[in-house]
Amino acid sequence: MKRLLRDGRHRLALASVTSVLVAAGVALIAPGLAQAADTLGAAAAQSGRYFGTAIAGGRLNDGAYTTIAAREFNMVTAENEMKPDATEPNQNQFNFSAGDQIYNWATSHGMKVRGHTLAWHGQQPGWMQQLSGSALRSAMINHINGVMGHYKGKLTAWDVVNEAYNEDGSRRQSNLQGTGNDWIEVAFRTARAADPSVRLCYNDYNIENWNYAKTQAVYNMVKDFKSRGVPIDCVGFQTHFTGGSSLPSTFQQTLSSFAALGVDVALTEVDVTNASTTQYAGLTQACMNVSRCIGITVWGVRDSDSWRSSENPLLFAGGGNKKPACTSVLNALNAATPTPTGPTPTGSTSTSPTPTPPGGANEIRGTQSGRCIDVPNASQNNGTRVQLYDCNRQSNQQ
Repeated sequence: MKRLLRDGRHRLALASVTSVLVAAGVALIAPGLAQAADTLGAAAAQSGRYFGTAIAGGRLNDGAYTTIAAREFNMVTAENEMKPDATEPNQNQFNFSAGDQIYNWATSHGMKVRGHTLAWHGQQPGWMQQLSGSALRSAMINHINGVMGHYKGKLTAWDVVNEAYNEDGSRRQSNLQGTGNDWIEVAFRTARAADPSVRLCYNDYNIENWNYAKTQAVYNMVKDFKSRGVPIDCVGFQTHFTGGSSLPSTFQQTLSSFAALGVDVALTEVDVTNASTTQYAGLTQACMNVSRCIGITVWGVRDSDSWRSSENPLLFAGGGNKKPACTSVLNALNAATPTPTGPTPTGSTSTSPTPTPPGGANEIRGTQSGRCIDVPNASQNNGTRVQLYDCNRQSNQQ
């Protein structure tokens, strides 16, 4: 473990750091002495992972909603507020007010934020829908640069491209696909140049079953990108499970197969019809069994907040009560061992899992998790809660 920074600006009392490190799962005491966590974020953090939720800006004035969200989760994804129609409603006129509202709320509660999404056939502003060919390609590049420039150094990941494949494994015939078959590669290369430090992800639904043509198509794209040095760090599995697409028996095989290509994997938009306890436990366990599965995000806080509210698919009922599925998830999280490694957002061509990069001289890194102690917003205030998170060599980890 790295030594404490000598600069007094970021000194922390040893007793406070020790207690936080223990809670975060850093190996300072015998693992058997640790107690099970009773919130989702804390339970996931014990193994160096996160457990997040989608947050809607319009609900941030709902006290019951924000109380559950702040208590239970340690990662936030903006539900709609960072999508193209919200961030660039008029060409070259960016608006980040809604996204910033969610970002500021999350970080003020010690949470990290995932960006969602940059290039997608859905929720495009009207002006973008009217473009095609080279004009649309230029607009896509400009949009990525504009949005990522605003959030540069602030987010832990971006869903750079969302839902680019059909169920049969062919490319979706969107207006973006019409700009040329290389549009996904161009989006990722543009994103890496815009922010070299953030994790770059491809995100899609119905790619959880290893035997699906769509899953194989995305796998082959990632394999190709890694072999040619196209920068991709993560694949997001939306994990929307319904009666017609329940938890597949091959889910863990899918996660481990993608991870073997040298990318992290994450469950990014989880919801399950009627909140099946068995399926929630199974999908959580599949993630826990794959060392490069870095976290889970449920798509909403309470059933009443879900886009599938009639199916009651989340871990908290409309009234805010914890459902049996939440207990099954907590049990799986608390039983996990600390194995994930930190991200390495580069254009590496390696096809084996990328090891955690050597830490900076001023980092405090967990010996088992490979992750760093993170001070939210590089705060210097007494009593600041620190957390275990991906090493990124930024000021909040120095």
